[in-house]
Amino acid sequence: MRGNITELQLLHRLLQPLPLVPTELPVSFAPTNARGIVFDIYGTLLSSSAGDVGPDAATGNEASFREALVDAGFVANGEWPCRFPTGILEQAVQEERLKRKAEGVVYPEIDILHIWHQVVVRLGFTDFSNSMLRLAALSYECRVNPIWPMPGLCKMLSCLVRSGVLLGILSNAQFYTPLLLEMFLEQSLVGAGFDEELMVWSYQEKRGKPAFELFAEMNTRLEHKGIAPEEVIYVGNDMRKDIFPANRAGWQTVLFAGDTRSLRLHPDDPDMGDEYPDMVINALSQLVAILT
Repeated sequence: MRGNITELQLLHRLLQPLPLVPTELPVSFAPTNARGIVFDIYGTLLSSSAGDVGPDAATGNEASFREALVDAGFVANGEWPCRFPTGILEQAVQEERLKRKAEGVVYPEIDILHIWHQVVVRLGFTDFSNSMLRLAALSYECRVNPIWPMPGLCKMLSCLVRSGVLLGILSNAQFYTPLLLEMFLEQSLVGAGFDEELMVWSYQEKRGKPAFELFAEMNTRLEHKGIAPEEVIYVGNDMRKDIFPANRAGWQTVLFAGDTRSLRLHPDDPDMGDEYPDMVINALSQLVAILT
């Protein structure tokens, strides 16, 4: 059972196109000057059923968890422990976040591989590899949070690269997020045009959006490139996690409203009452028009 499938093979088996559900939010954008564009991933560059990375937004289920253990080679199908605990993965995630919050981190981010290690040990497994943990995490994520590239992703990136604008990423993520994006792009992120120094991933920083520290870190990196905050456009699908902190970072903000499932307006959040993006788009191709 072990070693019979690669990560790429697993992804190709589990992922399939996701039809978009159009939103009714009015589009509003105009040409502007920018030297850098920073992207959110889930719900922006990738269509996502959950609208965010799995640990943040997807509702887990036991069937997906069990299938993940099978895909990773921990057990053969049907060979379950006699007392298989329910919700063990969600419990481990919650415990880790509460621990980090007790340490003073307001928006803690987990490392999903660390979580899976804890979980399989609790289940009594002792003979396993890091590659098995990666397969389990990948399988579970693809099952509870299916994703697919937004229409026009590759063409949009090519056009932006030719325009000379620097491309960055600031996203809630896990180890598999860049892996998934590279699979869809069929090349490395750097090869697709993203600046190697302008990629901020929540799992590496140990805190998630809307933590302002992430945006401050990106501002520091942009400053090293000679780019001022007002020369930056940030594109995201979530008013609270994307637009709110990006506005405070001094960036121009673009709300991506391309899919109803992932658009997050948070109308009941009192902090969002006076919060607005500079622009609203519903197709990635409109970003090219903004810069022309």
